[in-house]
Amino acid sequence: MDLTQGTAEEKNRRAKKMMLWFGIVSLIMGFAGWTSAYIVSSKREDWISDLELPQAFFISTAIIILSSITYFVAKKAVGRNDQKLGTIFLLITLALGILFIVFQFKGFSQMLENGYYFTGPTSNIKMSYVFLIAAVHIAHLVAGLISLLVVMVQQLRGKYMPGDMLGMELGATFWHFLDFLWVYLILFMYFVK
Repeated sequence: MDLTQGTAEEKNRRAKKMMLWFGIVSLIMGFAGWTSAYIVSSKREDWISDLELPQAFFISTAIIILSSITYFVAKKAVGRNDQKLGTIFLLITLALGILFIVFQFKGFSQMLENGYYFTGPTSNIKMSYVFLIAAVHIAHLVAGLISLLVVMVQQLRGKYMPGDMLGMELGATFWHFLDFLWVYLILFMYFVK
């Protein structure tokens, strides 16, 4: 496939998709580094192996999976030119994304209530990793929410139509990536003791 061929619009679409995938790959590399450091650090003598992750993290996992489904439904609806349903499901996705962050902070509160801190004399290296990994994911989810807001504004302006949904496709791809990333991270932290 000759990527130099095609209309200016086709080249633009390919370039935007490629830039998104470069960003996703760089995020994967960052989280791979943190999870690798987590594994290496788990050999330390002061590693807490019987730590229970906060219940709020598991609730937030269900919420983020549901948000991926609602974004998928929104995209399908707009692809069928059902603009109203698409907008409704984008709003539901936004609400679920915010709810995910709320439950993440509830999880942080549960860890603090149990005496686990990010730093300080009562901190532990494992808890520092749990706080760090979850907090960095939240920061990226905020970027996903900003992307979702841009998609919603464009949707309300009538920009997306069947066959012309590049912004929504890019936003959905990033959102689904963040969802899969959190599912990987929660499973990783649950099973790697």
